[in-house]
Amino acid sequence: MVIDDHPLFSRGLSLLLPGLSGGRVRVVGTTDDASAAAALVRRHHADVAIVDLHMPPPGGTRAIAAIRRADPVVRVVALSGLAEADAALEALRAGAAAFLPKTADPELLVRPLLAVLDGWSVVPEALLRQLLADAQPTGEQGVAERLSADERRLWRLIADGASTVDIATTLHVSERTTKRLVAHLLRRLDVATRVEAAALAGRVGLGRGAGSEGRPAG
Repeated sequence: MVIDDHPLFSRGLSLLLPGLSGGRVRVVGTTDDASAAAALVRRHHADVAIVDLHMPPPGGTRAIAAIRRADPVVRVVALSGLAEADAALEALRAGAAAFLPKTADPELLVRPLLAVLDGWSVVPEALLRQLLADAQPTGEQGVAERLSADERRLWRLIADGASTVDIATTLHVSERTTKRLVAHLLRRLDVATRVEAAALAGRVGLGRGAGSEGRPAG
C-alpha cells in the first residue's frame, strides 16, 4: 500500500515495483489521504505500507501510528525527501520499520523493501549512527528482569539482527506467530521498532547466547 500525496510517485511505484522485485511486491492500493491510510491498509490486507512523511495533515507520522495501532503486524516504510534525524526518529517511534530517502532511484528502494518484508529494519548507516548516539536511556534499569526467559531469548535474536525467517526457524514457530511475538515484545519494551529494541539491548548489556534458554511455548 502506497500512502503519498504525489500521484505520479504512487503510480510510478505501482508500475515499477512488481518488475523490479521479480514479482515479490505487488501494490494493492494507493491513497493521498493520510487519515484514511489505516482503514485502507486493513481493507486491502497489505503486508507493508509505504508512507510519505511530508503529507498534508494529519501527516505521515500520525498515519504510521494509526496503521500500527490497527494492525501491529503490518510493516511500515517511511519515506522522506530529506535525511532528517528528527523526522526519522519520530517515524521509528511511531512504528516504522524503515526510513528511506524518497529521492532514491526505484531500483535502490527494492532491496530495503524486500528486507522489510523479510522482517528486517532498515535505516541509512549515517542516520542510524546519529540516532543511536542521540538516544538517551530512560527508566531502562531492570527491564530485562521483567521479561520471561522466552522474551529475553527473542530480544537477543532481535539484537543480533535476526530476520523474521531466522527467528521463526530458531523458535520453531510460523512467521505469522513470530511477527506477533515480536510485536508483543516491542510493546513490553515500550519501543516502536526492532532498531530501538536492538539499541536498548545494547544499552542494558543484554548478552548473547540466545540458544540456551529453551523454546517459547506456542
